[in-house]
Amino acid sequence: MAAIRGFFAAQDFLEVDTAILQVSPGNEAHIAGFATEFSAPDGAKTPLYLQSSPEFACKKLLAAGETRIFSLGHCFRNLERGPLHHPEFTMLEWYRADEPYETLGRDCGALLAAAAKAVGAASLTFRGATADPFLEPERLSVAAAFERHAGIDLVACLTGDGNDRARLVAAAAKAGVRVTEDDTWSDLFSKILSQCVEPHLGHGRAVLLDHYPACEAALARLQPDDPRFAQRFELYACGVELANGFGELTDPLEQRRRFEIEMAERQALYGSSYPIDEDFLSALSIMPEACGIALGFDRLVMLMTGATHIEQVIWTPLAPTDGAP
Repeated sequence: MAAIRGFFAAQDFLEVDTAILQVSPGNEAHIAGFATEFSAPDGAKTPLYLQSSPEFACKKLLAAGETRIFSLGHCFRNLERGPLHHPEFTMLEWYRADEPYETLGRDCGALLAAAAKAVGAASLTFRGATADPFLEPERLSVAAAFERHAGIDLVACLTGDGNDRARLVAAAAKAGVRVTEDDTWSDLFSKILSQCVEPHLGHGRAVLLDHYPACEAALARLQPDDPRFAQRFELYACGVELANGFGELTDPLEQRRRFEIEMAERQALYGSSYPIDEDFLSALSIMPEACGIALGFDRLVMLMTGATHIEQVIWTPLAPTDGAP
C-alpha cells in the first residue's frame, strides 16, 4: 500500500477518501449491493447502500475540477465469495482527466513493476501460472483473443443492427461451451470469455484485453473508428483479471439510457433493481473527458505472494458459512 501511494504521489495524484454510504451501489445488472438505511432522529428512513466502487464519487470530483485522483479503500459486493471474491475487499481506482485511456495501460505496467519491486517478487504466480511483472503488458483485442483461444470470429457475431445471437450460439457450441435457451448474447459472451479465453491470458507477461464489444461496457465511450467496440480494457496476469479500465462516458443522457437497460435486465433476472444516482448524472454533464480504472488490490497481493485464495491475504475474512471455504 505504501509503495502504491508513493507511485501515485510521484505523478502528482491526489488521494481521495470517498464516502462508503451511497444512494446507489451502481447500476450494473450483475453487481449486487449491500442495502442499509439511515434512521433520522425524527424517525424518517433513508435507504442507502455500501459502495461497490468509489467510481461515482470519483467522477463527481473530476467534475468539480480535480485532474489526477486515486482511491485505495474498502468496497462491498453481495452474493460474491470464492477463491477470487470476498464480499468486503480493497479496491484501487485512479482517474486521469483530459488524457487518453491508453495511458492507463502504461500505468498498469509501471504499477505491476513498482509493486513487485516493493515486495521483492521476481514473478507473479497463481496456481502454476507465472508472469514477469517487469515486462510491458501485451495489448490484445477481445476479437483477437476469441479467435486465438476459442476459434471464434467475434466480429461476425456483431453484424447488422445489433448482436447476432444465432451466430454466437453456433460458435459457442462448436467451441464446446454449453448453451441454454435463455442465454442472451451477453451471457454467451461471458461464458466463452471465462471458459475459453481467460485461463490463457497473462501467462509469461500481463495482458491488456482491449476493445470490448460496446454492449459489454456500460460506462465507457465507444471507439471512434468502430462503434461496435468500446474504449474498455481489462488487465490480466496468470489467468486472473486484475483491473478494468475505460475511456469514460460523459454523456448523461446516454448514460441514463444504459443504466435503465442494465436495471431492466437486473429486474428480470433477480427481481430487484437499484436507484440511479441523479447527482452523478448531473456531474457527467460538466465532467471533462477522462479515463479511469479499478484494480482489485487483494488479487494483486495474491499474485505477488503466490496465494491461491483471496482469504489468505485478507486479515479478517468473514467467518465460514455452510458451503463457504
